[in-house]
Formats: sequence, C-alpha cells, structure tokens
Amino acid sequence: MNNKTPITEEMHLEKEWFELARKQTLETLPGFINYVMNDYMHDYGTICHAVAACALASAWAANDSPNGGITGFQANFVMWDFVKQWGFRSNKTGLKLIDYDEMLYPQYKERFEKVLSVSVWESLQERAKECLNEEGSFAAEEIKEHWENIVSGNVPFGYKVKDKYKGEEE
Repeated sequence: MNNKTPITEEMHLEKEWFELARKQTLETLPGFINYVMNDYMHDYGTICHAVAACALASAWAANDSPNGGITGFQANFVMWDFVKQWGFRSNKTGLKLIDYDEMLYPQYKERFEKVLSVSVWESLQERAKECLNEEGSFAAEEIKEHWENIVSGNVPFGYKVKDKYKGEEE
C-alpha cells in the first residue's frame, strides 16, 4: 500500500520545505531529504521544488557545520558554482544573473545597460573562432556570418564592451 501523500504545485509545499531547509544540520539532513523525497507522490513540478529544497538544505547544513560559516561573498561563489555545474556545464563564455528588483532604484542603472565586460567579449570572440573551426562547415550561413562578425570585432545585438575598472568603452 502506498502511504505517500499526493501533492500538486498549487499546494505550495515548497514554502514549508524551503523554511525547513534553512534549519538543517549534518545530522538532520538525511531525515529531511527522506521526508521531502519519499513522503509525497510528486508530479512534474513538485519534484523540482523537492530537489531544490534538498540542495538548499545540504548547503545550509554544510554551512552550519564546524567547517562552515562562509561569508556572503563566498555564498555568491557557491551559488555560481551550483548554477554552472547544474544547468550550464557546457557554457564557455560566461553567465549573468539579473535582479529586476534593482530596476526600482536609480543607482543600479548601469546594471541594465547593454554592456559586456572585456573578459566576456574576449571569451565570446575566442568561442566564435572555435565554433567556426569546429562547426563552420555544418552551420547555417547566417550563423557563420554572425560568428565571423564577432571574430572581426563587431559586438552583436547593440551591446558595448566596457572595462568596468576603467569605465572605458571599446
């Protein structure tokens, strides 16, 4: 007999799971994971929340351990490490996260400008060269032209390249 509770996304159990996740320790973590993963009959959406809650619980438990106690700066690094390893393992040029709440404050205006850092621009150019060499004979003509333009120094989509430390546009 199945003793699992059927749930749906509309029940928003993830709110409870995310709160509980923050309270996990290395000792309580296995029980939490077992509860979230095995006490419910998950659907396509709830399993995603459950996996996220387990990942968060693991991070909170590790940070609450004798070796934990990371700073906000380190937590940002952990977040990017997770994002890259979980969803963007093949990314070669960089990623950007946008907090649209910051649009409410004028001091964050430059975060919404169409600007690439010098390092991202150089990565894009290098990757475009690689794509031309590796996939050029198979790519559609429009894509090849786009890669060639990038390699030639034409920044796409109305972006500008700016050295954030010097404030200079290239």
